[in-house]
Amino acid sequence: MTGAGSGIGRAVAVELLRAGWSVALAGRRTETLEATAAALAPGGTGGASIVVRTDVSRPEDVAALFAATTDRFGRVDLLFNNAGTFGPGGVPVEELPYDAWRHVVDTNLNGAFLCAQAAYRQMKEQDPQGGRIINNGSISAHTPRPHSVAYTATKHALTGLTKSLSLDGRPHRIAVGQIDIGNAATDMTERMQTGALQANGETAPEPVMDVADVARTVRHMAELPLEANVQFATVLATAMPYVGRG
Repeated sequence: MTGAGSGIGRAVAVELLRAGWSVALAGRRTETLEATAAALAPGGTGGASIVVRTDVSRPEDVAALFAATTDRFGRVDLLFNNAGTFGPGGVPVEELPYDAWRHVVDTNLNGAFLCAQAAYRQMKEQDPQGGRIINNGSISAHTPRPHSVAYTATKHALTGLTKSLSLDGRPHRIAVGQIDIGNAATDMTERMQTGALQANGETAPEPVMDVADVARTVRHMAELPLEANVQFATVLATAMPYVGRG
C-alpha cells in the first residue's frame, strides 16, 4: 500500500496487519514507514510487513516496489492506492505555480495509475488469478473546496481511473473500487478543527471522525470475495459541510 507512513495510510496498514495481512509499506520517507511497521509493538501480533521507499510518480520506483513485494510475499492480492498530496493551501488558481500543479498531478493521478498498472499486470498473471485495487479518492472527487483546483481535478480524474480499471479488470478477476473520505482526523486535517475556508468565504471549524473508522471500512472492502465489490464508498464526519448546503 502507498502513503503508508502517516495518516490514513498508517491507520489502514495497522488495521490490515492486525487482521493478519502481509503488507508492503510504501512511501517516500523510510523512517515513517518503519514507524508504521513498529506500530503493533510491543507484544503485537499480526501479519508480516516490508518497508519499500517509493516515490509513486517515478516508474522505476513503482517497478521496484512491486518486485520487492512479489519477491517477499509471492503475489499481490490488494493494492490500496493511497499516496496523495493537497498541494499549496489557500492559493488562488491564478497564482498557482505550474510546478505545484504538476507535483499534485504526478502524485495523485500519475502515481495511482502507475501503481494500478503494476498491480494489474501482477494480478492478471498470478495463479490463482486476480486481486483487488482500492483507490483513495476524496470528498473532493464530488465537491471541491475553495482554492483546491489541482487536488480536486486529480480526485475527479481518479474516479474515472477507478471506473475504467474496474471495467477492464472484469475478465481477469480484478475488482476495483474507490473510497471517498471526508475529514478523518489526521495531521492533514488538523486545521479543519480550528477553521477551514468555506464556499461563502467564511472560516469555520469542521467536525472530524476517527481515522480508525476509515481503516475498518477499507478492511471490509479488502476482505470481500472477488465476486463482490464495493464500487464506491463515502465515509465522512457526519456533520461536516458536504451534504446539502452545509
